[in-house]
Amino acid sequence: MKSINAVLIAAALLVAPPASAHHSNSIFDLTSTVSLQGTVSRYVWANPHVYVYVEIEDDSGRLAEWLIEADPTPMMTRNGWTPTTLTPGDPVSVRANPDRNTQRSHALLLSLIKSDGVLLTRRSGGRASSVRATDLAGIWDALGSFNTRRITTGTATEKGAAAQAVYVEADNPVSECVPYASPNIARAPYLNEIDIREDRIFIRSEFFNVERTVYMDGRGHPENGERTNQGHSIGAWEGDVLVVDTTLFTDDRTGNGGGIPSGAQKHVVERYELNENQTRLMIEYVVEDPEYLVSATTGSNFWDYAPDREMLPFACNPQNAALYGLE
Repeated sequence: MKSINAVLIAAALLVAPPASAHHSNSIFDLTSTVSLQGTVSRYVWANPHVYVYVEIEDDSGRLAEWLIEADPTPMMTRNGWTPTTLTPGDPVSVRANPDRNTQRSHALLLSLIKSDGVLLTRRSGGRASSVRATDLAGIWDALGSFNTRRITTGTATEKGAAAQAVYVEADNPVSECVPYASPNIARAPYLNEIDIREDRIFIRSEFFNVERTVYMDGRGHPENGERTNQGHSIGAWEGDVLVVDTTLFTDDRTGNGGGIPSGAQKHVVERYELNENQTRLMIEYVVEDPEYLVSATTGSNFWDYAPDREMLPFACNPQNAALYGLE
């Protein structure tokens, strides 16, 4: 199928989608869109991102392959996509936010129309629940708060600022199939599950199939304990509020956000509380890390109760994850 040229359209005419779940969208120009018509050359159904490669032809007859970035497979599945939605040779029309580097044929998917008229988008908004939760246990959807979450990043130390200045997206731990730690993982737009047991609580994220264990038996953090990706968490109830205290994180090149690393002194306190009508879980957190932050990072977001939804597997493909190195 012969294509038209890529055409930039003012963003004011269109509604941009939520920001990417995993890496910074700073590489994309979210204030403009590109429209492409062409044929699918490759369709990669993998995590941490699904990719659609589209071959287009310009007015001179030259072919160019565009790399179109979409969302991870769980979110794409809930938006009507499957591993067989596209096959090489399928004619498609694509709208996307282009890469700021105009020398690259790379863009963030907004929507795709197939030759049969089927319209697909990479992400729809979160769905507020009409069902009340009786407690914190159950399935919760973080997508609805992804664009409204509040984050106040603490002031970086000299060491933190120096690391931030040289940070590139290839430093993102996800490029090596390493999941984000708390509190970043709780902000990601995925399904989550809280499983309350007698002496511990499990907090599971669909993102990388992460499972956090929160010990509720009164123990403290172990001295010189093993440092892990998700750290060591202990919890307590303050009335109906779950307070989670986490330390012993492994080093993370962007663990404090904005390219600021986190280190051995990182300490996170999270508070989980049902809202008044019991359909939403409100989350607040404070992050201290004196090695990299002069002042604490604070933030809040929410999860909507989603008892009718099912958490889906999230296997990370190293080759796919390496595309985070695009700079």
